[in-house]
Amino acid sequence: MLRFFALVGLLLLSPSLLAAGQPGYISDNVYLYLHGGPGTQFRILGSVEAGQAISLLGETQGDYTKIIDHKGREGWVEEKMVTRQKSFRQQLPKVQAELNKTQSELAQALSSSDNNDAQLSQLKSDLSRARRDLTKASSERDHATSKLANIKKNERFQMWQEGGIIAAIGLLIGVVLVYLPRPRRKQKNRW
Repeated sequence: MLRFFALVGLLLLSPSLLAAGQPGYISDNVYLYLHGGPGTQFRILGSVEAGQAISLLGETQGDYTKIIDHKGREGWVEEKMVTRQKSFRQQLPKVQAELNKTQSELAQALSSSDNNDAQLSQLKSDLSRARRDLTKASSERDHATSKLANIKKNERFQMWQEGGIIAAIGLLIGVVLVYLPRPRRKQKNRW
């Protein structure tokens, strides 16, 4: 799954497209941390949700690029998780507004007695297109949300698994230490 995201990120992004001060968006398929420097070894300043608008500062180091997030925090994120395309989070309100506008125009056209068939046909096609776009955006958002939930679940399972291994090793060391022979003290009355 990560390979797929990496491939999509590499195809969509090129360093020449990301210039200082340009708008960008966090990819809709991720939830990532904002770091204090260009790498995971730096302090986490916060998190950025999928689809949030950001400002690109044009500074890159390795696989990381410097941004300013929607809360005004400056930090570093993986470059492959940044896209120049508007996110579904940004597109959805526009599509919803277009759908509402088209529905109201259709209602007005139907109530008007002098509307013609061509205008009605155009409004119906606009409405069906807006509904398709809304359905597509909603299904892609739901798909991305379910993928994110699966990623979080897998990370939690791996953390528990590693903790169990550490506990088992500690228990094994404790048992071995109990059965090791202890050095005997010399008795005081002997030479």
